[in-house]
Amino acid sequence: MSLLIQSLDANGAKVADVALDEAIFGVGVAPQLWHDVVKMQLANRRQGTASTRTRCEVRGGGKKPWKQKGTGRARSGTRRSPVWRGGGTVFGPKPRDYSYAVPRQVRSAALRAALSEKVRNGKLIVVESLSVEEPNTKAFHNLLARLGVQGRTLIVIDQAGRDDAIAKSCRNLPQLMLLPMQGLNVYDILRHDTLVMTRTALVAVEEAWRP
Repeated sequence: MSLLIQSLDANGAKVADVALDEAIFGVGVAPQLWHDVVKMQLANRRQGTASTRTRCEVRGGGKKPWKQKGTGRARSGTRRSPVWRGGGTVFGPKPRDYSYAVPRQVRSAALRAALSEKVRNGKLIVVESLSVEEPNTKAFHNLLARLGVQGRTLIVIDQAGRDDAIAKSCRNLPQLMLLPMQGLNVYDILRHDTLVMTRTALVAVEEAWRP
């Protein structure tokens, strides 16, 4: 079975009806899968470079601050103690790898559910092609306005048809994000209001993510 969606030209006029694969664009919502995959993606993006020094690593502390008895103060053996200002940190963060992986089937199912959600809410726009003669932010903004694009928008193109003029035209628009089809992911789909895909990218997505 298939779903029908209109394919538009650069002026926002209907060109043809495009059949969407229902196995990819017609599945139900999957909040738990989205949570699992987005959590994994955000964890994998963490640098994990936070680091603190323990009492063995801070500078100083070679000499006992004062004698053990007779001063009336608490005994102390080193200025590197965590109770001293400038001393070591107890159980502080150390460089580590936060990345992990969820099963490939879970990632695939979450992506198909995210794509289906855009179709269900009328937030998927398919265009025959996206092109500008030369890098021009205003011209590209006007092109998207003719397509009826509003809010945060994810634009997905086919890597083989990558146009540097498009990349340069949209990088100054903070509400836009340009991704090749190979970089399509659940997190970026869900955090953008509208999903714009070229016709060739749509075909490539169906071939790559068909169950």
